[in-house]
Amino acid sequence: MRRPKRLAALAVAAVLALLLGGCSGGGTDGARDGRITLRFQSLAWQDESVRATKELVKEWNAAHPGIRVEYVQGSWDSVHDQLLTSFEGGEAPDLIHDASDDLADFAYGGHLADLRPLLPDRLTRDIPRRSWDTATFGDGVYGVPFLQEPRVLIADKKILDASGVRIPTAERPWSWPEFRRISGELTTFMRKGQGQVPAKGRFAVAWPLKDPVSATLNLGLSTGGRLFHRGTDGKVTVRFTEGDAVVPDTIRRQVVADRSASGATLGMGGSDTLPGLFGGKYAMVPLGFSYRQQIIQQAPEGFEWTVLPAPAGDGAAGAGEGAAEPAQGVSPQTLSIARDSPHKKEVALFLDFLLRPGNMVRLAKGDWMLPTGTAALADPSLHTAEHGWATGAALARGLRPAPAQSVRGYPEWKDKVATPALQEYYSGAIDRAELEKRLVRDGNRVLARYQR
Repeated sequence: MRRPKRLAALAVAAVLALLLGGCSGGGTDGARDGRITLRFQSLAWQDESVRATKELVKEWNAAHPGIRVEYVQGSWDSVHDQLLTSFEGGEAPDLIHDASDDLADFAYGGHLADLRPLLPDRLTRDIPRRSWDTATFGDGVYGVPFLQEPRVLIADKKILDASGVRIPTAERPWSWPEFRRISGELTTFMRKGQGQVPAKGRFAVAWPLKDPVSATLNLGLSTGGRLFHRGTDGKVTVRFTEGDAVVPDTIRRQVVADRSASGATLGMGGSDTLPGLFGGKYAMVPLGFSYRQQIIQQAPEGFEWTVLPAPAGDGAAGAGEGAAEPAQGVSPQTLSIARDSPHKKEVALFLDFLLRPGNMVRLAKGDWMLPTGTAALADPSLHTAEHGWATGAALARGLRPAPAQSVRGYPEWKDKVATPALQEYYSGAIDRAELEKRLVRDGNRVLARYQR
């Protein structure tokens, strides 16, 4: 890695040369006035996030007249196909905002620059190794992981307090068996009370599992589940172990056997469950940490909510309830440099500015997520009890690369095999043996095509 002073010196020399000698061309190759123009495609979409990102771009441009950054708005809904088209057409942005689980095809396809010789030591030291692993493919690093979010339980505080159940903490979360037991107790408690929602329509949990794969795999890390196993030959195969079974078995039993979770929410997205949470239909909804912003915006006056850690551990081997570390998988948001960018060093300078600790905090708070950087994560504003920030920050130490992070063929396995299989299992349409057969047998057939 180059030292920051060395990198800065090279950039200053480059800028002086451009300003003194001029530079012809247009687009990212430089404007007629001699300035370099870098295109930064951002996927920020929430008002606070867009505002924070644009403010940082403006601050950079004001301080670096020779290297102008142009903000380009992208969309999470279409980013993969849009980037693929832009790479093939030679029109890719210089700096690319994406997520680590979307980088594999671009990294292996040679579209992204290996960042190891470009990034300053400050940045590489500040972000933990486990986060860098999410953007490492083969021998290269193809993205800077900068924002992350754990899955948490958003809960109706009044219901939990009145029920008398043990309230979990990041240091002592519920185990999955304890979560199942308490969900049953909460459902019984809720159905005894009065309210506008009929008793049979009240549930302790609403699982929004329109996209069941990511939640199942990432939460499964807390019980030792991995599902994907890489052999000594580098090839990946699917194996379904007892650790992989804990999370899906718990969800299915809550829905089918215990009736403590609503079957009607299995096909919903996270936002679809919020009205039921606000109306007393559900006591808890497992959601991403960033959903807190929607709750603040949409919750009716007087609604009291709290952020709880997701369950962790299977409670086996005498470990006791809540004894396990709340580990879970995560796919951070990333920033990558296009391999064909003619100004990689200048892009790296801007990237370093964008991800200084104070700026990383601004981006994280704008997106209601957590920064990956150690210095940024230590900021006092991210450790307040208000809005659950402290709970999320405490969970950051248990975040690990998502199990399918670097598996080629994962998107097809997810869409054609795992999603329908898990949806049918959670609804009670198939049993565990059939679920395992589909995930493993059908899944390995898909992965084999990508590993010939």
